[in-house]
Amino acid sequence: MESTNPKQETKRILLFLGITFSLTWVYCLTVVYPLLRGDTLAGLPPIAAQLAVAAAMFFPSIGVLLTRLLTREGFQNAWLHPHFKENLKVYLAAWFGPGILTLLGTGLYFLLFPHQFDPSLGYFKATLESAGGDLSTLPVSLPVLMLIQFVQALFLAPAMNFFNCFGEEWGWRGYLLPKMAKKLSAIPTLLVTGVIWGLWHAPLTIVGHNYGTGYPGFPFAGIAAMCGFCIVLGIFLSWLTLKAQSCIPAVLAHGAINGIAAIGIYLTADGGDPFIGPAPTGTIGILPFLAVALALCLSYFRKRSAA
Repeated sequence: MESTNPKQETKRILLFLGITFSLTWVYCLTVVYPLLRGDTLAGLPPIAAQLAVAAAMFFPSIGVLLTRLLTREGFQNAWLHPHFKENLKVYLAAWFGPGILTLLGTGLYFLLFPHQFDPSLGYFKATLESAGGDLSTLPVSLPVLMLIQFVQALFLAPAMNFFNCFGEEWGWRGYLLPKMAKKLSAIPTLLVTGVIWGLWHAPLTIVGHNYGTGYPGFPFAGIAAMCGFCIVLGIFLSWLTLKAQSCIPAVLAHGAINGIAAIGIYLTADGGDPFIGPAPTGTIGILPFLAVALALCLSYFRKRSAA
């Protein structure tokens, strides 16, 4: 049975974070790091390398499961009921919002850096070749393949990425967010949970995930940038969660952003700059997300704080 005792809730938060961070670090130290060679896992094809890194996404949900069992919290209020019928607009925002905002950020990036736009898709071609693809056997042209990638990312990615993104979102939005919201007002809750989410990525950030390696201030600048990105994106995901009283919309939105985040990179001449754009992890690419986050803070979350 779930307890609302403040001290017990604090213990559950700390236990959840301890389990989640410990499992992530142990996994990276014992599995990912020994296999790491540059940007790929030694001896493994690219898809296997991606799966090895993506496995870390399940530790927040494992943290929820173990915390609920160890503290006898139960699963009465697990934030898993979709509440779909009464929140159709929320689900539409979750499914298409990240894609639209990513495209706006990409357009803004190329507006500011027009020389970076490569209509010949040279970087996309190089990426396919580095992954072992034989372009001579492609059944369609490179632009058509790019269009297919875009359509798939916009319309199918939320469903295709649901399973692994659930691994994160049941932890961050389905467990940590509601508990922190009981202790802090809205804006501090968003900041604290965003920083925690960003710091959780640190074991992968320090080996080049999202921001690469060798940049000035490595790896702390990358960790700080990831925290900023997680705060901004976390505001949108938190709004989806609280509106629907379910983490499922956040799972879909997380899947959407994972599916379409790199789409603008394939249109650049050299992959762009992860700290600038066109990907939403950069300061230009994130601007549409930031605008939405500020609007939500000034409207929905300000009303929650006042209430």
